[in-house]
Amino acid sequence: MKFNIQHFANEVQTTALLSNEMKTFYDMTLIDEACANLVHDQFGQKRPIPANGGKIIEFRKFAPLAKATTPLTEGVTPDGKKLSVSTVTGTVSQYGDYVTQSDVLELTALDNTILETAKLLGRQAGTTLDTVVRNVLQSGTNVIYADKVSGGSVTEITSRASLDEDCPITVELIQRAAAKLRAQNAPTVNGKYVGIIHPYVAYDLMRDSEWVDAHKYAAPENLYEGEIGEIAGVRFVQSTEAKIYCGADLASDTRTLKVNSAQGLSAATTVPFDGSTAGVKTDELKGRYVIINGTKTKITANTTTQLTVATAVTCSDNAEIYPGEGGAEGLAVFGSLILGADAYGVTEVSGGGLEIIVKQRGSAGSADPLDQRSSVGWKALKTAEILVENNMIRIESVSPKFSATVGEN
Repeated sequence: MKFNIQHFANEVQTTALLSNEMKTFYDMTLIDEACANLVHDQFGQKRPIPANGGKIIEFRKFAPLAKATTPLTEGVTPDGKKLSVSTVTGTVSQYGDYVTQSDVLELTALDNTILETAKLLGRQAGTTLDTVVRNVLQSGTNVIYADKVSGGSVTEITSRASLDEDCPITVELIQRAAAKLRAQNAPTVNGKYVGIIHPYVAYDLMRDSEWVDAHKYAAPENLYEGEIGEIAGVRFVQSTEAKIYCGADLASDTRTLKVNSAQGLSAATTVPFDGSTAGVKTDELKGRYVIINGTKTKITANTTTQLTVATAVTCSDNAEIYPGEGGAEGLAVFGSLILGADAYGVTEVSGGGLEIIVKQRGSAGSADPLDQRSSVGWKALKTAEILVENNMIRIESVSPKFSATVGEN
């Protein structure tokens, strides 16, 4: 296989075979870039992609042994226990992307464009695969909602849609999650539980006096990818891919809609709004959730000026209609994961899980008759599965400083 390398200024352009060493170099460049973004991957049980084994991968769970409270009898061998092993299976899916570049770019670029493209694709692959794992973990059923703390009083919150600016993450929430994991006998990860949080949640936590920066308790080589510090016995890593719930804008020209009814609406399932054909298309919002006058309801149909909702709502003229996938008044809600060991399983990136594909100019045959295009791409097989629900907890909270300004990821 041949490819062009454009050397820096005044050096001669050469054509050479893509040797095994160069292929390995580009492979490792892409994988190194990807691994730096696989924050959610690092605490799961790893399974290699099975060669010629189909698309189903198997994770195993070992049930804990019951207490042995019966005293031993001298000289008598007890019956002993048998291991109880159950399996969780997952189906791997393939992901990938590529970048094409022209012969003109190869001839005029001062940089090694294959290397730079491999770096960019590696970052893309990492965030893509990390999101696949994150979305599985965020589907867990153990959830703690941040309490509302206002005016010296504390109100328990029981749903995402009720979280408002008075519901930030706190040390008490972290302690509560850790206590729940301990009560459920969730094993630790190297002696501590671990948390995956968004940088905006980290901002809220790091302002607490109990926060300890990572460099104060661990050498750099002993830190997890993205680790920033510890609080309440939980070591935290941060990632911009940590889940944000808030929903997309309701219209192309505005985030929210306004009720259009001079008399107001009482227990209505049909809600007129101020709109236009440019802002909202017919049935574009069908299946989404909205919050109207504090009530969360699902849209079953819509026109360019009217919503049909599943739950009757009461609202007044010009009442705000907010996206309902996040918190109160459409605020972004952050899903922070507190994890014990063996909570989930993932497929490995190495061993065929992720690979780079470099195509030279002209390799497309008749599709590239003038040898004008080359390409660099990646593809990967990936899946993740929750293995033990009791070994993981999600904390949902609002960041007072940032929740009004960020979008869903």
